[in-house]
Amino acid sequence: MNFTHRAISIGFAVIVFRVSIFAYAPLGHQIVGGIADERLANTSTAAKVHALLDGLTLEKSALIPDEIKGWDKNGVDDPRSFHYSARRAIDRQLRDFWRANQPTQQNPSIPMPSGLGFQPIRIGKDADAATAPSHHWFHYTDVPVVPPQTYRAGVAGRSKWDIVHMIPFCIDVLQGRISEQNERKITKPVALILLAHCVADIHQPLHVGAQYFDRYGRPTDPDRDKSALADEGGNTFTLELSDEPPRGRGIRKKKFHGFWDYDVVNALFPQVPGTFIKKELESQIEPLKKDLIHDMATREPRNWQMPTNVSVDSYAEMWADEILPIAREAHARLEFRNVKPLLDEGCLVAAGEAIEKPTPDHSVYRRWATSIVRDELHKAGWRLADLLEKIL
Repeated sequence: MNFTHRAISIGFAVIVFRVSIFAYAPLGHQIVGGIADERLANTSTAAKVHALLDGLTLEKSALIPDEIKGWDKNGVDDPRSFHYSARRAIDRQLRDFWRANQPTQQNPSIPMPSGLGFQPIRIGKDADAATAPSHHWFHYTDVPVVPPQTYRAGVAGRSKWDIVHMIPFCIDVLQGRISEQNERKITKPVALILLAHCVADIHQPLHVGAQYFDRYGRPTDPDRDKSALADEGGNTFTLELSDEPPRGRGIRKKKFHGFWDYDVVNALFPQVPGTFIKKELESQIEPLKKDLIHDMATREPRNWQMPTNVSVDSYAEMWADEILPIAREAHARLEFRNVKPLLDEGCLVAAGEAIEKPTPDHSVYRRWATSIVRDELHKAGWRLADLLEKIL
């Protein structure tokens, strides 16, 4: 990962990341945060958000949980590490949070190596992890898409530190039920920053559902087949779609997960050519993004509200259950080929190729996925605003 070497005096850092590891990428998170900003404008909740975030908007603070991954390579104490210099109190709290949740431990919900081979070690959602978690784990859960199930119905892929648990943890910190002196060093500002980000993450299908494969490369149930290997939400599979032109020489195949993070969000702006370099693309999209945020903030999405008799602490699990069928279809529309084990940062996972299947109605995967993402970003923005109104 590359990141700026000098202190950064704006509210968020400009960092270049690997495409495959961030849900919805910066643009998707900005859309969700921007919708919530506009929904809450001129309310008492907005005033509380402003105070907690020292003037940062939700649109900008939603980027921070991914930005601080730039500290992972050399640590927060490296003199070249970037700072949120304009907001020193938040910078200090984020650094404490990073130190308490350094990405040095294996996620207990996925396989890890042992001297007798690679043994899957998975814990249930109510189990205790023996080690301190990595802040990366807070962004996702890997519920199997085969067989169809809810978050609560199984064990594999869940952990005490996954996104379904971290959202209510942050809610409890903001409402004072968990002390700001907790072991995870999640203060109220950090909790709000995490919520602004994770409410979008949990509406990204591949941050909730994963496919598991047996030793023959076939989809399997990891609760029954303890040797099953996960696709890590599509991070380890390349993707080939029917509407793509032949790749030129030297152009790599895109990642399945990265397609949902980047390509589908960018497809919301078809009037912007994808041939622009990054800075040109951002300048072209910026006014269009503002228009889209305003449209989504002023037009109510379908089926976004939670039942009135449900506690806010249950929202994350309900949102996960709602998006799991989409994660399942995102996999079912593809054929997985050349599936093989891959040792990825000490973890044995499944890797291979995902290729779009023809459908009876001749629908195109990209068009279907773009429609899904538009709806999910829209709902996530309204849900973030609603959640903050209820807990602040």
